[in-house]
Amino acid sequence: MKLGFIGSGKIASSVITGICSSKIPFTKIIISPRNKEIANNLKRRFKKVIIAKDNQQIINNCNWIFLSITPTVGKKIIKELKFKSGQTIISFISTITLDQLNKAINAKVKIVRAIPLPPISLKKGPIPICPPNRKVKEFFNKIGTTVEIKNEKSSINFWSTSGMMAPFYELLRIMTNWLVKKGVKRNNAQKYITSLFLALSEDAVVNSKKDLKYLVKESQTPNGLNEQGIRELTKLGFYKKLEITLNKLHKRLDK
Repeated sequence: MKLGFIGSGKIASSVITGICSSKIPFTKIIISPRNKEIANNLKRRFKKVIIAKDNQQIINNCNWIFLSITPTVGKKIIKELKFKSGQTIISFISTITLDQLNKAINAKVKIVRAIPLPPISLKKGPIPICPPNRKVKEFFNKIGTTVEIKNEKSSINFWSTSGMMAPFYELLRIMTNWLVKKGVKRNNAQKYITSLFLALSEDAVVNSKKDLKYLVKESQTPNGLNEQGIRELTKLGFYKKLEITLNKLHKRLDK
């Protein structure tokens, strides 16, 4: 199987890294020259990675095509490319729908939308796909956890929550900086905060079949620090504003 990536940004790089360190059988990966630094780095790291001269060369030589470009770039270039019948197209583009992709591609291809995030480079994290596709599901299960979504309208909910990745890292950054201001060495502060939230996330996964309010309750003790922490943030409207932010992200996608 020959895999082609149109776009060579952070997400494409993460997916390619995950693929190349997995047991996925493939002949080669042909990538876009768009981001020269990332493309050249991937080529140096992995023997099966080849940099194409242009995007059409990728389509001409690959079975599966991954669209890892911004919506603006996608609307501009996809309709100009000539896809081949029988190809599988996997789109990482957040705001271009299946119907829009079908019209722009104008060929008898299978199109699946997917939402990979950077941890896929570590072969971790969920990958929502829509519509369900057995081969695509098996593919992503080798580098993460595939979540099949039947309704594209419903998939927008997952796209919305994926917009919380940077805010999460910002939370870690602020807490780390707070410790540094209190006199903790940066290396120790960052190691503590990242390890703490890794442990909390793993605990949440282990208990993922339970309602998460169980963990909220179990992590508090009467008059304890966590009880005060959640009370103070609730008073400030932190959680309500989080929900408002998600609604705004959803509104942007639901057009």
